[in-house]
Amino acid sequence: MKNLYDEYSLLASKEVTRKYSTSFYAGVNRLDKRIRSDIHSIYGFVRVADEIVDSFHDFNKTVLLNEFSVATFLAIERGISVNPILNAFQLTVNKYNIDHELIIQFLKSMEMDLNPVNYTQESYEEYILGSAEVVGLMCLKVFVHGNEEEYAKLKPYAIKLGSAFQKINFLRDLNDDVNDLGRIYFPGLDVNNITKQTKIDIENEIQEEFNEALIGIKMLPKSARLGVYISYRYYVKLLIEIKEKQPQDLLNARVRVPDSIKVVIFCKCLVRNSMNLL
Repeated sequence: MKNLYDEYSLLASKEVTRKYSTSFYAGVNRLDKRIRSDIHSIYGFVRVADEIVDSFHDFNKTVLLNEFSVATFLAIERGISVNPILNAFQLTVNKYNIDHELIIQFLKSMEMDLNPVNYTQESYEEYILGSAEVVGLMCLKVFVHGNEEEYAKLKPYAIKLGSAFQKINFLRDLNDDVNDLGRIYFPGLDVNNITKQTKIDIENEIQEEFNEALIGIKMLPKSARLGVYISYRYYVKLLIEIKEKQPQDLLNARVRVPDSIKVVIFCKCLVRNSMNLL
């Protein structure tokens, strides 16, 4: 019966992915079938933690996150959890021997979101490391099927991709972060007086990280390459959309890529893959 429960747990994580991120879900669906559920389980874990600090405003977030953290490592140690999301996550962590330090770093960044932080360059980089880069490394462990040599070779590129994704999220979600959650991640940013040059500097930094990350994407095993490339192309389009906005526009509405454009991106990626251009 444990196998049946594990199957249900993995389906629960898959449903979390589908409900919360249609774009990421589309990318995961282009991964090899053998690793899709593992990536869903990682996404389910990080999504629940993120929801605790971002959405559960009527509850004691500190208590909830602490309980979630304790339950996470108990699940990994025991090889089971009555929380389906954590049960799915522990299956993947134990299957690929994912470094527990990556999980600790991620949860530390989630703790940073519990209270307003005046970010310095150091704490900004620490937050990105925990909230995005280590998540990319967890996924990379799955993509290379636990191969340590391949993991070490691709690690720098995965870090760059995770960092670029997160910085785009910061720009895309600036309105929600500032007005709803009271957060400003960029060090020293005056949201009431964002200059064009400041915005351009951030965009150029992201573009440089994308350029490096693409090298690593092309080196991924074929079982993972297309799915990751789809997510990459979607975020590249988001960056293009952001570049077309004025600085203050980012404080008025969340930047989005229309569904029709997402379909076009998806189809173009499939074509490039079919022509062995990835």
